[in-house]
Amino acid sequence: MKILITSIGTRGDMEPFLAIAEILKGYGHDVTCLFPDQFKNLVDDTGVAFEGLGPEFYEMLESDIGQFAMGGGGNKFKKIISYIKLGFKQKGINKKLVQRQFEVVQKLQPDRIVHNGKAMYPVLWEIENPGNTTYVSPVPYLHYVKGHTHTAFHSNFGEFFNKLTYKLADFGVLKAIQTTAKQLKLKYTKQQIKTAYLKHQIVYTVSPHLFQRPDYWPSNMQVLGYHERNKTTNWTPSNELLTFINTKRPVVLFTFGSMSNPEPEKKTQIVLEAFEKLDVTVIINSPANGLIEPKEYDRKKFFFTKNIPYDWAFPKMHAVVHHGGSGSTHMSLKYACPTLIIPHIIDQFNWNNLVAEQNFGPKGISISKLNTKDLHLLLKDLITNPLYNENTEKISAKIQAEDFTADLHRILTE
Repeated sequence: MKILITSIGTRGDMEPFLAIAEILKGYGHDVTCLFPDQFKNLVDDTGVAFEGLGPEFYEMLESDIGQFAMGGGGNKFKKIISYIKLGFKQKGINKKLVQRQFEVVQKLQPDRIVHNGKAMYPVLWEIENPGNTTYVSPVPYLHYVKGHTHTAFHSNFGEFFNKLTYKLADFGVLKAIQTTAKQLKLKYTKQQIKTAYLKHQIVYTVSPHLFQRPDYWPSNMQVLGYHERNKTTNWTPSNELLTFINTKRPVVLFTFGSMSNPEPEKKTQIVLEAFEKLDVTVIINSPANGLIEPKEYDRKKFFFTKNIPYDWAFPKMHAVVHHGGSGSTHMSLKYACPTLIIPHIIDQFNWNNLVAEQNFGPKGISISKLNTKDLHLLLKDLITNPLYNENTEKISAKIQAEDFTADLHRILTE
């Protein structure tokens, strides 16, 4: 079967789809990934075919306005202005993304399409190819759940207003899909678009031990566990890294993952100072320059890197601090790491709440409020509180026992 997988976003938005690509390839399917150009090397590592969406979207995220919107800093008014500016900038880029999705689908003529929420064209393709698309989300609360708002609001406003947040989000997505249809001169009615959007297959790649499927959801919506790919295929640890972690002191990994911010030097200094009086060694991973290696620092205590596979590192860690992406959260808990989240945007605040509520770690502070004093206290609690170790050991056993591979394959290909 010929399957097209398309995702738009940061590296964190690619990883769940790369894992799916590996699974489908393992079943013998002809798989192509349609991602922003910057992620071609990741696709090449999986051994499946690559088609590019162009570099513009990721370049936008890496721009000054993109970093400000995604990475914190400034007051709420300035934040709102940055989102508005980013929205205007994204308008033209979206047209290119839509056109490229359309062209690749016409070229490949796939039997199935697997896509994330930012890839709009597959919903329109579903109208002519009913039952052949699957919307995959590694982020919960995109569809109605009692007691929760839509993930964008990460709160609880009471049942009436909670439902309203989901309707508001759906309204925005449907308008965007209608705009996509208009751009491509596809004459579908609003009802056809709405039916395709609401009725096509939806899969949450989230552990049911972290997010249980509500029994009132329709049958086209499933929760089928977290899936990870082997990231060590073309990677080996350096001698310097191996020497660094071979210590009697606990090792903590600190990362903001694919999140950048407008003040990386300042944020790095806060992190270094917060760890100063704690008896641990620290690996600082910064693939997106959210943290910057300074010229002078204690090299016996800190090790900076831009690339360290989590499936290799996390099993060796005493604790992990990260930005709260779905993948990072699943990985830290899967490998029994007490976890502290420094949320930057949207769903990361929900994961922060979950970690704190389940006592997998203390409740973190947002990137925009990061300061040395509060971070030090949180790190001290993270490292010394035995309750976090006990609870992460329990959830680790549950997540590692999950195996939804066959279920996922069946849903994507039946």
